[in-house]
Amino acid sequence: MPTPSSPVDLPIRRLTHRDLTACADLSEDRGWPREEHKWGLLLTAGKGYGIDDPGGGLITACIVTEYGPYGNPELAAIGMVLVAERHARQGVGRRLMQHIITAMGTTPLTLHATPNGRPLYEELGFKVTGKAEMVRGRFTPHGPEPKVGTRAATAEDLVGIIRLDEEVFGTDRTHILTRLPAFADQLRVAEENGRIIGYAAAWPNMDTHVVGPLIARDTETAKALLASLAAHSDRPLRTDIDVRHEELLAWVKERGLAPLSFNTVMTYGITELPGDWTRRFAPLTVAAG
Repeated sequence: MPTPSSPVDLPIRRLTHRDLTACADLSEDRGWPREEHKWGLLLTAGKGYGIDDPGGGLITACIVTEYGPYGNPELAAIGMVLVAERHARQGVGRRLMQHIITAMGTTPLTLHATPNGRPLYEELGFKVTGKAEMVRGRFTPHGPEPKVGTRAATAEDLVGIIRLDEEVFGTDRTHILTRLPAFADQLRVAEENGRIIGYAAAWPNMDTHVVGPLIARDTETAKALLASLAAHSDRPLRTDIDVRHEELLAWVKERGLAPLSFNTVMTYGITELPGDWTRRFAPLTVAAG
């Protein structure tokens, strides 16, 4: 067999959990943290795609996380789109994205785009539908405490969490949420009259705890959940908050979380994301929506 003359001509294959180290190496190659814990979740809960480098490792990789009925997804999130520095600007990322768009057929797509990635996604037909701001820092409580009560989630809460999440997110995420108790260091719920009105997780990522998902009935509930996660963490917090939640963003910044960057929320095949954005404060991770 002749050797392909360009990385663009090499075959795209499905990645598995066995590719975790290669994916982490690729992250590091582009100056991103290795994030092996997150890669582990994404490679098992989602579908990985990549191109092998004949010299070893991966030329490119990404993850597609599908939501909705198994085999007939209603939404898919694209994340962790990476191309090795030595193969950048050669059309590899474009080819991988075109492959995914074709493979997903009529399934609506969403992603969080960095400023560098956004031009390519716009060329491929993705439309801007929103923005998220990443904040990070040590949470320092002050002022009146949120009035909403929270507690650690139990196994019995999982059904209620899944039910609330589907209502807010707009489609079923059971295969992700059932992994949260093992993936996250904390999973907490807010209750009113015995009914779950919000939930949030904090999961380890390098030297931080990432807060996400953050689903809440209102801003006061979101504040209570975030404050309770901070109270039980010895690490800086990081999260990505929908910029439309201006009150929550101002509140966390007053308590020590500094702005880091913005990501643009984009969609393909739909004009806006399903569900209720007013109760969706932060994603599990921008890679999975």
